[in-house]
Amino acid sequence: MRKVFAGPRLRRLRQEHSLKQVELARELGISAGYLNQMEHNQRPLSVPVLLRITEVFGVDPTFFAASDTSRLIAELKEALTDVPTGEQVSTDELDELASAMPSVARVLVDLHRRYRDVSGQAAALAEGRDHSAVSVATMAYEQVRDFFYERQNYIEELDERAEELVEREGVEPGRAHTALTRLLSERHGVRVETETPGQESTRNRAYDTNRRVLTLAAHLRPGQRAFQLATQLAFLEHGDLLDELARGEELSTGQAVRLARIGLANYYAGAFVLPYKTFLATAETERYDIELLADRFGVGFETVCHRLSTLQRPRTRGVPFSFVRVDRAGNMSKRQSATGFHFSRSGGTCPLWNVYTAFSAPGIIQRQIAQMPDGRTYFWVARTVHRGYGGYGAARKTFAIGLGCELRHAHRLVYSTGLDLNDPAAATPIGLGCKVCERPACPQRAFPPAGRSLLVNEGSSTVAPYPFAEQAPSTSTSMHVRRT
Repeated sequence: MRKVFAGPRLRRLRQEHSLKQVELARELGISAGYLNQMEHNQRPLSVPVLLRITEVFGVDPTFFAASDTSRLIAELKEALTDVPTGEQVSTDELDELASAMPSVARVLVDLHRRYRDVSGQAAALAEGRDHSAVSVATMAYEQVRDFFYERQNYIEELDERAEELVEREGVEPGRAHTALTRLLSERHGVRVETETPGQESTRNRAYDTNRRVLTLAAHLRPGQRAFQLATQLAFLEHGDLLDELARGEELSTGQAVRLARIGLANYYAGAFVLPYKTFLATAETERYDIELLADRFGVGFETVCHRLSTLQRPRTRGVPFSFVRVDRAGNMSKRQSATGFHFSRSGGTCPLWNVYTAFSAPGIIQRQIAQMPDGRTYFWVARTVHRGYGGYGAARKTFAIGLGCELRHAHRLVYSTGLDLNDPAAATPIGLGCKVCERPACPQRAFPPAGRSLLVNEGSSTVAPYPFAEQAPSTSTSMHVRRT
């Protein structure tokens, strides 16, 4: 029988809700002493207590499962393989570190990020470039990504304020741009203008603070206009809150703070155009049909996918999704995750991932059951999107959008129809990226794995490039999941 020891997670959950041990114990119907023992891993979580916790906090029971540390384990693996030391650390050992000492694990990950920043500066110096400008720009964007990543892409304060305003104003789905134009005028004296059709501009939105005029590009569709209008409303109406939220520890430069404020304002815009309860209810009813949701709310495919990755409000959670946007060259320009799925920072991503297959069939939904090297399995859907405006010969941008969840949630998605989700043979083995992937027989491998010894034999040839010695299995056991 499996016993679950999850004291640190239980204590963190209690503290996030500003509850004392006595108060939570009363809610759970147990003694404060019993709760104290569970928080210090002296007693396991019993099934009745676990069920009661899910009711009180609105969390999934798997919140306390070992997979809760999967993202941190993946980050540790990448950090330790990216800097070869001659030592090989097993996944079991990383699991134990992430479970027993998560703060230490996060410090190691942070040290690795700083090491990569310094390495980038050194490379820039060697090439005679302005290393300071390159480093600051790269660091700022990475810090903002980490800022949202650590919050699982859900910002409660902005989400709730946007939804309250939508409900109070009676904004109808698909007509947010009309309501926003009125709100900007009535509440802030801002006049909205549209550029003359055909007028070339690289900006979607431009606000003149002196004239209090907001100018929008002529090529924007209603949903895009609403997003830009709501972004400006966030700056005007919630500037102090944006400042407060952008004080995260991850943001160490003024540039990063300014980028974070823009990201937060964009988050507010998404929450206004796609208000939480209405959007989640529609998504559940339509089984997360992305294209149908895009038509219903008058927005694009990418906007729907991004919003779906933010539906993590306590007690009313949607499917926890990971969201990614890539181009044909494999550059990842957006990545957000409410799951344990980890996006690699080094060595590229996996070419077997269906987000790249999407480019071969533009506009067609691609489905994939993908299994990671650690055995965790995910369900991914991907499709291309196009951007650009103007006539023949005008520049266009093409991206592939990926949206994924753990396989256990896949039955809730319309895209799982007709698939055998229980067939192990249906899963495509993918990895975090060639340099950190330990799959020995992958024919698509582009680089040898970092920190592993290659098997070089003049008398034989293998199908898989860069053959290497497999790592011996570890005998270590987890400190937080015990068996009796």
